[in-house]
Amino acid sequence: MPDKLTQLKTMTVVVADTGEFELVKEYAPDDATTNPSLILKAAKQTQYAHLISEAIDWARQQENQADFLSNCIDRLFVTFGRELLKLLPGRVSTEVDARLSFDTEATIKRTRRIIKLYEAAGISRERILIKIASTWEGICAAEVLEKEGIHCNLTLLFSFSQAVACAEAGITLISPFVGRILDWHKKATGQEYTAAEDPGVLSVKQIYNYYKKFDYPTIVMGASFRNSGEIEELAGCDRLTISPTLMAELQADQRPLPRKLSVESAKAMDIERIGMDEERFRWMLNEDAMATEKLAEGIRSFSRDIEKLEEMILAQS
Repeated sequence: MPDKLTQLKTMTVVVADTGEFELVKEYAPDDATTNPSLILKAAKQTQYAHLISEAIDWARQQENQADFLSNCIDRLFVTFGRELLKLLPGRVSTEVDARLSFDTEATIKRTRRIIKLYEAAGISRERILIKIASTWEGICAAEVLEKEGIHCNLTLLFSFSQAVACAEAGITLISPFVGRILDWHKKATGQEYTAAEDPGVLSVKQIYNYYKKFDYPTIVMGASFRNSGEIEELAGCDRLTISPTLMAELQADQRPLPRKLSVESAKAMDIERIGMDEERFRWMLNEDAMATEKLAEGIRSFSRDIEKLEEMILAQS
């Protein structure tokens, strides 16, 4: 019997949730995702110090030195992405500065700059997913970018309203955050949950079934897992982005892994299609205390980690 990671790869595209190159080599995923927290973790390691130096040297050569820090951050993220793509057959996700999460035009501008940096390095935009927070402003920015052939990964997604809005906007991929949803419910209720009852797992299943029922092409990629049971309950999902620790756990398990999600089962479900506009989006998000809190918390957390990266850059400049 093949291990569970090998079995999972037969029904789901496995994505590495890491910015560390050696771990990508070890687990051979199709794609990789990065975010400010993962890049910060990697940047603190001595073997990646030269990538920070490369970003600083490049930013110093740019004409507008008022943008030195943002140039450094974008170049650093692209440099990590470039190196990861050398190890991957598929795509890498690169995040736009989370501090722009409520500014549609600024998000579009920064994304275009990131894509230009990749293309200057000889990397096609087809191999890049731009990560943008799933605010209304972020979704609107991504809708514009998708029409330019820039594929987007809408992250910090915690609610059905966010998922529906992304599908209606023609977004390439969404990343529902399973573990963070579980964290909130455990704290709110004081309860423990089995993997089958996990609120984060149930959220992704609802989104997956809705998308497949109504033929939305947007890819569902479950993210932010707390345990391997969550992953197993989502076997068959389009994609799952998994930390190296949980990949190792799946790799060590030789038991059978049954498929839990399929297009055929979703098509057979009795699901009502809903419309989505800005007013409905904001109301539904407002009514979902968990999603409202976790979205805001996630934006704050990623923003703080970008600020820590900036401090590292200034210390080395």
